[in-house]
Amino acid sequence: MIDLLELRDEIDVIDKQITELFLKRMDICSKVAEYKINTGKQVLDTKREKDKIEKVKSYVEDDFMKHGVAELFMQIMAMSRKLQYRLLEENNIHDEVPLEKIEDINRQDITVVYPGVPGAYSEQAMINYFGENVNHFNVVTFREAMDALRDKKADYAVFPIENSSAGIVNDTYDLLKEYDNYIVAETFVKIEHALLGTADSDISDIRTVYSHPQGLMQCQEFLEEHKEWNQISLANTAIAARKVKDDGDKTQAAIASKIAARNYGLKILKEAINTNSNNTTRFVIVSNKPQFTKDADKISICFETPNEAGSLYNMLSHIIYNGLNMTRIESRPLMDGNFGSRFYVDFEGCLTDASVKNALRGISSEAITYRLLGNYR
Repeated sequence: MIDLLELRDEIDVIDKQITELFLKRMDICSKVAEYKINTGKQVLDTKREKDKIEKVKSYVEDDFMKHGVAELFMQIMAMSRKLQYRLLEENNIHDEVPLEKIEDINRQDITVVYPGVPGAYSEQAMINYFGENVNHFNVVTFREAMDALRDKKADYAVFPIENSSAGIVNDTYDLLKEYDNYIVAETFVKIEHALLGTADSDISDIRTVYSHPQGLMQCQEFLEEHKEWNQISLANTAIAARKVKDDGDKTQAAIASKIAARNYGLKILKEAINTNSNNTTRFVIVSNKPQFTKDADKISICFETPNEAGSLYNMLSHIIYNGLNMTRIESRPLMDGNFGSRFYVDFEGCLTDASVKNALRGISSEAITYRLLGNYR
């Protein structure tokens, strides 16, 4: 009968040998890094790594083992690259910090833009961060707000990026990649939706309800009680409120904030209709200046990966290996017809941290495309 303890003892001996060989290999890799430091050669050599994988696979016959050996050496080579990135940093060979470090966000003599109309939650987020007296203007669409930043018509813009119940705001993510603007801060607004109608209306009169798609989604439990209502999506909750006011039709209602009811003279037919009473939206403050504050502790990036097995893991491993805490990952489809994805990742850290520099060096070197979206608090 097989003795399990003896087998485990044999495995322990082999594992020790593997460890010793791994350390020996990594020592040689450090010499490779020294050569690359002296010659300016790039750390990642894709062709060399692919050739190596094919070579080690040729050492075994069994298909299952071929796959296992390939996976093992992919990880070994990934560890080698991470060691080389660290040695480059230790030898002060690193990219300059891509953003300018500042003391704090300027809140004086500035102009802020937000998408939507007065009464929108974006206006409330702006007030939360900059105060009620800040010089500001509003535009209809998210893209127009980004354009205002690009054209220096505004110093900052406020965008919703994530809701605690409805998830991410796709338009914001896509535009952050497209425009050369940067997240410099974030703020949070508790969402308290109300059903708003004309002064002469009652809930029994309603036949059509307007709101932002997420507003409708966030109130689905309430709307399920009124399946006869026609639900129509608009660009903003406050735009929905304005439409109800302008049309003056008591069969119409809007799902929007109580601030919108006040701004547009609408009647609150029912308060607190959102399903989740703790519903909160995270807003980002975006600037056209590449800056970050000295107390910044969150980094947002986006990247595209090669269409290969394990490529996403390899990217995220740079965050893990450097001891950084990833707080969010989202994917958005690429519009190239190849069903690829762009990944948006948030993790804790500051651009001045060595661990962050190492992680970003690895990701930027190995991704197909990469963009730093901001370092903020």
